[in-house]
Amino acid sequence: MLRLSRDAVLVCAAGGLRAASVSLAGVLIAIHLSTRGFSTSAIGLVIGVGMAASAVGTVVTGLYADTWGRRRTLALLGVLTAVGYLALAFLGTLPPLLIVAAATMVNGMGRDRGAASALEQALLPSTTTDARRTWTMAWYNAAIDIGHALGAGAAILPTVFANVFQTGDAHAATFMLCGAALAIAAVPYAFLDAQVEQPRSQPSGPALPAVDDGTRRIVYKLTALFGLDSTGGGFLGSALVAYWFFERYGMSEAQLAGLFFTARLLNVVSHLAAAWMARRIGLLNTMVFTHLPSSVFLMLAPAAPTAATAAALFLAREALVEMDVPTRQSYVMAVVPPSARTYASGMTNVARNAGWALGPLVGGSLMQHLALASPLFIGGTLKIVYDIALYRSFRHLRPPEERPAAIAT
Repeated sequence: MLRLSRDAVLVCAAGGLRAASVSLAGVLIAIHLSTRGFSTSAIGLVIGVGMAASAVGTVVTGLYADTWGRRRTLALLGVLTAVGYLALAFLGTLPPLLIVAAATMVNGMGRDRGAASALEQALLPSTTTDARRTWTMAWYNAAIDIGHALGAGAAILPTVFANVFQTGDAHAATFMLCGAALAIAAVPYAFLDAQVEQPRSQPSGPALPAVDDGTRRIVYKLTALFGLDSTGGGFLGSALVAYWFFERYGMSEAQLAGLFFTARLLNVVSHLAAAWMARRIGLLNTMVFTHLPSSVFLMLAPAAPTAATAAALFLAREALVEMDVPTRQSYVMAVVPPSARTYASGMTNVARNAGWALGPLVGGSLMQHLALASPLFIGGTLKIVYDIALYRSFRHLRPPEERPAAIAT
């Protein structure tokens, strides 16, 4: 355990509030759009376009945020995303919805893993030491998933709005609330210390970061592997999983809110458990040996005879699946030089965003034309392949704190 620095606390607060909005939208977006007459294929297209745009935004952020200023870039991303959710509340036809999803990088996956998150991961190591880096990442991700949990629990809001305020479109009111929360989440960045910015030896130097060939090779290999993992994750986003429970078992929005709230609480605990475990068995081992069984649990869910059994398997998966998040982020930041952290975070996160974009595009169509549970099988299989490939490729590359000299001290 450790006490976070002031800057880390501010980043955690901003990220947690943003995550609450993203999680709430992820649970409701498919249901919201289906009530407006959109098919599952169209819903998958909207989510996929938004995530594809987020991937582009993450590339741009990774390449230029250090030049533009990390604090300024984070504030701009927050405001832009807020506009997207506000527009989502009112649009009812596909073409303008796709334009807005692309222009504002609408996140309908229910997980906060966009350009802002990638930049936060790059600046957090500058607020702590190597020995405390993983714990800082764990608390950051715990804050994110507390936001995810609150957002998932808030999926009951449309029911509350409809019953208490007699509003005509309770879903639209909820998405307006998401937009307002995202705008507020941009405020803490203004109070960050200048130390979170990446120093530039030549203020008028090149805009693109200088990255040596060895670092570039590591980043490219990690990017390819993370792309495979996130492609599997794209089939398993909150929107499609919530829709599967909704159609397969007839779960209500209130029941889905409770299910996903519990899942996010398990995620919070798992982040802190991952930091504890990494100190004992290493970052990479923690990533792989917790992530792989989580996929097996989810692939068993379609065989469950009742909603309760399926929900139990889903929650077992959620107790393990996020343990690779703080450890993965810490590992990437550890095996590249500090000057390449924004670049590495941007490139590895863009692969994840691109994979998430592909999953909904294909998953929605498969649910409609092949089998309702097909995304669960495809996503789980891809994630298992990723775990095996990651371990084989990087088991010999250790972060500084796990090398023999560091352990001896």
